[in-house]
Amino acid sequence: MQSPESSSDAAAGDPAGAAEPSQAQAAAPSSSMLDEFGRLGQAFKQLFGAQLSLLRAELGLARRAISWMLVAALAATVAGVGLGLTLLGLIGVLLAKWFGSWVGALAVLALLQLLFLLVAVMLFRRCMHWLSLPVTRSEWGSTMRDIQRKSSYKAAETSREGDP
Repeated sequence: MQSPESSSDAAAGDPAGAAEPSQAQAAAPSSSMLDEFGRLGQAFKQLFGAQLSLLRAELGLARRAISWMLVAALAATVAGVGLGLTLLGLIGVLLAKWFGSWVGALAVLALLQLLFLLVAVMLFRRCMHWLSLPVTRSEWGSTMRDIQRKSSYKAAETSREGDP
């Protein structure tokens, strides 16, 4: 007969008996760790998926806003030209009554428009001069390089999002 001590020694020395509990213990943490990593991955996917869908919605709104801004700018330009023509017509009528002659009124209006055109051209030339100064040219160049770098980065990012 074996004593209880010898049977426990035999169980401890038995490699098959010892391997079963250690494999079960190793498999349990590994399985639960994989489950945890899977849940963590799903949480990140859900979080960043929501952020990406929000970003897509905001970009869509921005694209539509730019289109509507261009339409509004066109409408404002048309309305501004219409208002300018109406005001010129009213000024012409007032000048014609004051001078008693349509020819004199139209000549004064032409001179006013010529004066306005000359002031606009002088302002444009002054602005071009300011842009041609060395410091302004370097700032303008660095701004354009930054815009180009950002647009190429966004284009690459957009192409990566489109890839499955």
